[in-house]
Amino acid sequence: MGGMGLAGLLAEHGLLRAGATPLGQPLAPRAPHHPARARRVLHFFMQGGPSHVDTFDPKPMLAKYEGKSLKGVSTQANNDGAAFPSPFKFQKYGQSGLEISEVFAKTAEHADRLSLVRSMYSETPSHEHAMLLMNCGDQRLPRPSVGSWVVYGLGTENQNLPGFIAMSPNGRPLQGDQNWQSAFLPGIFQGTYLDPKHEQVDKLIEHVRNTAESPAEQRRQLDLVARLNEEHSRRRARDSQLEARIQTFETAFRMQMEAMDAFDISKEPEAVRKRYGEGVQARQILIARRLLERGVRFVQLYQNSWDHHSQIETGVRSAAKEIDQPIGALLTDLKERGLLDDTLILWAGEFGRTPVVDLNQNVDQSKGKGRDHNNRGFSAWLAGGGVKGGLAYGATDEFGFESVEKRVEIADLHATMLHLLGFDHEKLTFHYAGRDFRLTDIKGQVVKELLA
Repeated sequence: MGGMGLAGLLAEHGLLRAGATPLGQPLAPRAPHHPARARRVLHFFMQGGPSHVDTFDPKPMLAKYEGKSLKGVSTQANNDGAAFPSPFKFQKYGQSGLEISEVFAKTAEHADRLSLVRSMYSETPSHEHAMLLMNCGDQRLPRPSVGSWVVYGLGTENQNLPGFIAMSPNGRPLQGDQNWQSAFLPGIFQGTYLDPKHEQVDKLIEHVRNTAESPAEQRRQLDLVARLNEEHSRRRARDSQLEARIQTFETAFRMQMEAMDAFDISKEPEAVRKRYGEGVQARQILIARRLLERGVRFVQLYQNSWDHHSQIETGVRSAAKEIDQPIGALLTDLKERGLLDDTLILWAGEFGRTPVVDLNQNVDQSKGKGRDHNNRGFSAWLAGGGVKGGLAYGATDEFGFESVEKRVEIADLHATMLHLLGFDHEKLTFHYAGRDFRLTDIKGQVVKELLA
């Protein structure tokens, strides 16, 4: 009991070492390696691979060669696809003059707060593998997700809600729960999945309300189960999965009190709800803001509609329309509430798309041309949490095939995010199977130019 009390006291004053998990308090707040610029993370995952040349990376040279093969014109061209200029207009925004597509006009109003990375690249053009690489740092082997590493290192500030929540409308994305897995980390650090298509909190979170027993009766029942589980755990040398299950019972009980309020956006003023707009993406983004301000450490939001092998003009416009207004509203909202400076926001897909027409014979282009997968060069942006605003970092070649200037791989992005959260990515480790593992494995450099 004395040890638990000391752990709580140290956590309260930020004196626990990074990654230390006090007995019985695996989600207690903990201090990182160095002073952090960010305290929480919001990750927008655009599943399918958003086309960088139609969103955040203008390529006017494509218009010059429209309809022509770029083989022999560009050393980066690797097929005979015809040059396909973006159907969207780009313009400069803010004092920084960042060029952004018309489909993200509301987001672009915050150009001076964005750190736009135009030189991302990845190891694989496969959706499933690329998603695991972006989320977990490895495209094949089971590894803890970024959110799990963050909660393992920092704990969370609200013990009545999960430290890591992932929301994906209308079902899980490709690779399902692997995207927010804890792998060999204790299970308590795994993300909690919710489907925001449900507007009523009772449906959004299954069994959140107990209609059969009072809170006091539930508490007595849970205490009995806890004593039995504790005895069971002692006989099994503190099995980590059993410990995680015990903690999950407690979190689920406490959520009954807090979740009914946190997930109910009807409690927001009408003016705020109108600012975010209509639709499931607007709803989940507003819910995310409510979770972040209540102390949830890591929130991940999915939009599963960016795989445009055909009809890219209508597809990109439709997908962007769902999230542009609510993202713009979120950035305004966080700034007004004093949360933007210590909330790190990442917008990214698993890769980008080619600047030429998709030549796959299985793709029907009759209703509109599309683009194939492109892992060699794509865009992502960050905001808040110690990020330099109004910055365009790195570049792809003149057509958008490949990252060629100040190249940033996924491990570099992860190392930079952990740095902003107060961690040396080489020292945030977990000993498993005879070695110390880390999110960035044996790679990764902090991109210092992105830091404010």
